[in-house]
Amino acid sequence: MMSDGALSQAEIDALLAGVDSSSAGGSSASGASAATMTAPAANVNFDRNALQTFFASTTNALSANLAALTGASVTLTGPQANAFNRDSFMPSLPNMVTVISANYTSGFPGEHIFILPEESARAIASLMTKEENIQLDDMAMSVIGEVVSQMVGTQITALTDKTKNKSIAAASPVAANVPKATAALPSGDFAVMNYNLNLGDGKAHQMWEILGPGPAADISNGLNGGGQSPMGTSTPGMQMPGMGMQMPGMGMQMPGMGMQMPGMGMQMPGMGMQMPGMGMGGLGTANVQPVQFPNLMQPRLGAHEAGNIGLIMDVSMEMTVELGRTRKLIKEILGMGEGTIIELDKLAGEPVDILVNHKLIAKGEVVVIDENFGVRVTEIVSPMERINDMGYN
Repeated sequence: MMSDGALSQAEIDALLAGVDSSSAGGSSASGASAATMTAPAANVNFDRNALQTFFASTTNALSANLAALTGASVTLTGPQANAFNRDSFMPSLPNMVTVISANYTSGFPGEHIFILPEESARAIASLMTKEENIQLDDMAMSVIGEVVSQMVGTQITALTDKTKNKSIAAASPVAANVPKATAALPSGDFAVMNYNLNLGDGKAHQMWEILGPGPAADISNGLNGGGQSPMGTSTPGMQMPGMGMQMPGMGMQMPGMGMQMPGMGMQMPGMGMQMPGMGMGGLGTANVQPVQFPNLMQPRLGAHEAGNIGLIMDVSMEMTVELGRTRKLIKEILGMGEGTIIELDKLAGEPVDILVNHKLIAKGEVVVIDENFGVRVTEIVSPMERINDMGYN
């Protein structure tokens, strides 16, 4: 059949993604065959096996986190690690995706991205907020970002233990639901971990975790026992020809120089110069002592900490008790008058919510004190429950 000259949506997506439009037509929802999805990029500088083994070791902990956050039976399996560039990876994605950026800021700095199909993102947000047919609005993106934040925290803990790099940190995740053609992916060849996600709804879900070329190389090097500088890259060593010694990590040469460095346990005669304790001659030897760092996890508050908290004890905060909520159309609200009955979302006798500065902290039951209403606290809400109730705050 002759074309009328108009481009199909598949052809538009293919052109925006920079791939051959002939491969876009007739594709499935995922946009590519299984062979295309696993085709690796040609040139990589990271160890895919090391990455796959490490991230697979975290899936049990991640599954437990997801189950606790959603209150559902959730399991994460895999991943299958491969190397891709933008052109080879783009056909793997459905037309609409939720992209969550959680870049590493230190330790192994660089791009770190999670991608979910739109349907999978909606299913997770629905489990978190307990709402059916949820829209992927700002609130849903915030909830999904919180899920990824919990996952990244678990991974960083395991990665720190495995690589001994204690400076690993990541930015707060930022989520957005976008057409795949506009998804910001790393340049060059990057690592992709492809997970299978079971949300207990009988549907097959996927999740992709992407490491930019820098973090992928640095992390795989760290997992294989390679040294890392504070910025996550290897540092060349310094050689001193004629002296029979090396000083790794200085990146410079000092041929034929004679120095004395008592503070470093070496002597370099021939130049009549001393560097005691890294200073010039005549300044004396430095008194070097190990640094004592305070314990970051204090079991209880000391007098100083208690004194600091005492500074804010007189700060007032708004406390409210919420009987219930409901949603109404604008025309229904405008039609309200005296005697209108509004049905709330809570049953009679159900605990009311106690909020401080609009944040849920406890539940209680309504009582009467003399002629005033009051509330008796019956339950303190746990942090995990606060996360589950994000859709209502």
